[in-house]
Amino acid sequence: MRRWMVVLSVLAVLAGTLSGCFLTEDSPEDTLQSFAEALGRGDVDAAAGLTDDPTAARTTIKSIFDGMGPTPKLAVSADLVDDKKVTGTLDHQWQIRNGNTAYQTSVVLTETDSGWRVRWQPSVMHRQLRDGQSFSYSDDRAYRTPVLDTNGRPLMTWQAVTLIDLARAQLTSAEQLARALRPVEPSMTAAGIRKLFDGNNSPRQTVIRLRESDLKRVQRGIEAIPGVTTTEQGALLSATKALHSPAMSGLEEIWRTAIDTTAGWSIQIVDSDGTPTHLVDSAQPGATAPVRTSIDRDIQTQAQQAVDGERRPAMIVAISPSTGGIVAVAQNDAADKSGAVSLTGLYPPGSTFKTITTAAALASGAVQPTSQVPCPGRTTIEGRTIPNEDDFDLGTVALPTAFSRSCNTTMGALANKLPGDALTTMARRFGIGADYTIPGLTIVTGSVPNATTPALRVENGIGQGTVTVSPFGLALAEASLARGETVTPTLVEGQRTTGDTEPQQIPDDAVRALRSMMRDTVARGTATALQDIPDLGGKTGTAEYGDNKNPHGWFAGIVGDLAFATLVVGGGSSAPAVRVSGEFLRPLSD
Repeated sequence: MRRWMVVLSVLAVLAGTLSGCFLTEDSPEDTLQSFAEALGRGDVDAAAGLTDDPTAARTTIKSIFDGMGPTPKLAVSADLVDDKKVTGTLDHQWQIRNGNTAYQTSVVLTETDSGWRVRWQPSVMHRQLRDGQSFSYSDDRAYRTPVLDTNGRPLMTWQAVTLIDLARAQLTSAEQLARALRPVEPSMTAAGIRKLFDGNNSPRQTVIRLRESDLKRVQRGIEAIPGVTTTEQGALLSATKALHSPAMSGLEEIWRTAIDTTAGWSIQIVDSDGTPTHLVDSAQPGATAPVRTSIDRDIQTQAQQAVDGERRPAMIVAISPSTGGIVAVAQNDAADKSGAVSLTGLYPPGSTFKTITTAAALASGAVQPTSQVPCPGRTTIEGRTIPNEDDFDLGTVALPTAFSRSCNTTMGALANKLPGDALTTMARRFGIGADYTIPGLTIVTGSVPNATTPALRVENGIGQGTVTVSPFGLALAEASLARGETVTPTLVEGQRTTGDTEPQQIPDDAVRALRSMMRDTVARGTATALQDIPDLGGKTGTAEYGDNKNPHGWFAGIVGDLAFATLVVGGGSSAPAVRVSGEFLRPLSD
């Protein structure tokens, strides 16, 4: 009986041993293959655990993966070369962008108490790797690739900048630093600097980023301020400090995509202090074409200077009717406080919307360009009393006169003759109410809902009621009128704009009549202050909002291949917008 028990025990031990061998597949070839698979899936601990020195291996393997960037991709295949000497090879292939780099290393396997293991040495990961060394991956992008304007001149370029930082421990230096920076940033305050440290525990904060020319102006004054440090780096900036626009804010993303697509790279072996010792592999960046835009440097600069002369929020948007290219988008500091309102802000258009109302009335046959229409000082339509500005009364006049003099009473009566969706449909032909996706830009054109009541038809007909437009949307409408069909706006060459509105023709008769009426508006209507600008046609607008104490002032027009809209928020009348438009246009017509 005892003999059988001993035999059974021996068999049990043997079975357990054999079972353990089969479960772990502990052979040199299996270990080598498992090591390669662990590296391929980025499992540092598993790979290190298959070596005879897990601690050293883990440190090196982790540093290599870390040095290859946030998402390294490695494929490794293994081959046992000599089963007597128990050596093998590992074929490493790193996937980099659209290509890869590959190399082979040699491996020695050794039998330990724990089974077969990879004999650890850094050369397992690369034949040139030594103790304390790692990989360092870096991209090689064509940072000097410029962003160009429509004439091929630099709009944005890669430039040296300096970060001015202040330490939290020396916040008492905030007032001194603010004074030192005011020559280049007049709005800088100590309170603003201290606010940078609110809601965080950062030991230091970047106060400002300075161009090289601005740094030279203040460098001596900030060098000795306690807690201030400077850091040099590169950045994509506008070619000149005077060039700035909401339309340029998204260009860096497009530029970065362009240089990422053609980027080269390098992998180096580096010492613990980062000193390169050996180049593993590299690829030079490919040819990178400049990013070309529709913005015109001269027109953009002039538009910015024009709005900067107005203390109230002011904006100008200009579009080329022939191409749909966005030529200029400018807004002053007062407007900047509300965001990119030149592109996305919605405002009642007031009398500038009479262009749409007149186009709809002409298209419907409710009126002809030569029609005589009443323009009383005040009239009641569908229970809504409509006054002209200061109740001016022209009696019965030709339609062009009613348009150029901006007769609210005439336009309210015309709108009341139209179906509830007439203005909505015509506005879409002009681009107002359409949704566009423009690469590099976020825009809103406006909204012209169907008029659900007679009173609302009247209100909408004079640009009040539920009608809203952005300066961008109104400029687009002027561009569409100039071309005679819906213009699709664009910003970057080769980047297609998509939208929910296909280009639609604006009736030729309406286009000719409206262009003539707009020239009359400048020659002898409400915009005679601009009659010195050759070939200019336009429409003024005063738009009520809120308590109507300070209505918005508009002027929108066409001159040559330039369609534009100018808005002065709370301007009180159209006069400030007319004045800003003149300051914008006159230097361009010289």
